[in-house]
Amino acid sequence: MDHRPQAWGRPRDDVYGAYDASYMQNSGPNQHTQSPIVTGTSVIAIKYKDGVVMAADNLASYGSLARFTDVKRIRTFANSSIIGFGGDVSDMQYLDRHLTELAIDEAYTRTTSTSDARPTLNARNLHKYVSKLLYHRRSKFDPLWNSLLIAGLDDDGAPFLAAADLLGTTFTSPSLATGYGSMLAQPIMRRLVPDEAAVASVTREQAIECIQECMKVLFYRDARSLDKYSIAVVTKDGVELKENEKLENQSWAFADRIKGYGTQNV
Repeated sequence: MDHRPQAWGRPRDDVYGAYDASYMQNSGPNQHTQSPIVTGTSVIAIKYKDGVVMAADNLASYGSLARFTDVKRIRTFANSSIIGFGGDVSDMQYLDRHLTELAIDEAYTRTTSTSDARPTLNARNLHKYVSKLLYHRRSKFDPLWNSLLIAGLDDDGAPFLAAADLLGTTFTSPSLATGYGSMLAQPIMRRLVPDEAAVASVTREQAIECIQECMKVLFYRDARSLDKYSIAVVTKDGVELKENEKLENQSWAFADRIKGYGTQNV
């Protein structure tokens, strides 16, 4: 291989001959992403009486390799909503840039055309906007390979939490999770908030403790997870985001009771 910077990684022309560019098939049809390469795993979120708590680890996996360990997958919008990204990281970066531009336009419009300091795009409006964008890209056969959770407050100031996926499918629930978390974290969160009526009795401390327990279970069971994560709390006072939290009080004692893998000495 030729490791000079100007031809990094290419076979050397003086040894193997010049590269045949005809293999590129420039005259073929347009092709879009069919299998994401660098991906993020679960995003989990739960409502409580005054807001929503959301968490996602900081790992982006290159296939099955834990390659990038400092990828923040929770973003804020206008300091009133939060978005958690699962799935393809490059599509996440595209959506992040797009929503950043939208937030700038939102802030400019708010300061020039109205004296009301509240954002005109609350979490419910933002979720509708993003779901339409995802459906539009899906309809072009060029989907954004992401599963999103969007949280904040609705028009009435009540906690709002909803999901959208690459097909533009949307749904809402007192607790939501993407990826592996939909199988491992949801049962834990549903014990705390089985329905909308239960949200009114859940405190901020209980919601955060539940999310931390879910992140610990995901780290134990999900091979594409990490013990460093981001956690965000959104309320009527704004967004509190911590991006370098670490799992505490880990215990692998349960592993002794797992049977069925490797050599067993019974």
